[in-house]
Amino acid sequence: MAVRRLGTTAYPDALEAMRRFTRERVGGQGHADEIWLTDHPPVYTLGFASRPEHVRETGSIPVVTTERGGEVTYHGPGQPVAYLLLDLRARGIGVRELVCRVEAGVIACLAGYGIQAFRRERAPGIFVARERTTATAPSSGTATMPRGRPPDLGDVAKIASIGLKVSRGFTWHGVALNGAMDLEPFGRIDPCGFAGLRMTDVRREAAAGMDVRFDDLSERLGAALAGSIGG
Repeated sequence: MAVRRLGTTAYPDALEAMRRFTRERVGGQGHADEIWLTDHPPVYTLGFASRPEHVRETGSIPVVTTERGGEVTYHGPGQPVAYLLLDLRARGIGVRELVCRVEAGVIACLAGYGIQAFRRERAPGIFVARERTTATAPSSGTATMPRGRPPDLGDVAKIASIGLKVSRGFTWHGVALNGAMDLEPFGRIDPCGFAGLRMTDVRREAAAGMDVRFDDLSERLGAALAGSIGG
């Protein structure tokens, strides 16, 4: 599977490129599966499940509405983003299996930095352990937790977010891994719709002495995802 390195891209440009690529595939053009690696200037993006009360104070950071799954999140410098342009029918897998493979790839990437990361039931994404404390991020007090009873996230911090869109068996959007970034903008939203959810990044969690460089982290993420997805 080809892994393309796009450099820094404006989010609306990347979004339109994904849509165009997928439209062409749906229309019969024979594009092969690809992973696109990029990062974005500061931007909040809204998934189709987003609620306005989860976005409190964006300031000068733009907000873009998308068709991906999930809730509100933040993208910014120092955060590798991997967009997954895949044909699930050709691969013989469903969305649930793809998400499991993506999660496994991110976990494998983080293990290379000495980080023990894991999934959390009913909370898509990748997490690391934290001592149970009162959440420091402000809360809107009205967040609606996905899929029934809210998961207990008081003892974890989120390090990677996943949001996909599938149409006629083709996927776009993908996964964002917090690398070495300013986490303050996450405090202005309820990340992924979870009030008070703490966020972290690879720089803060990596084993002592590990050098967290964006280009290296992005390369490792792309390779890990290509390996876990297959092909």
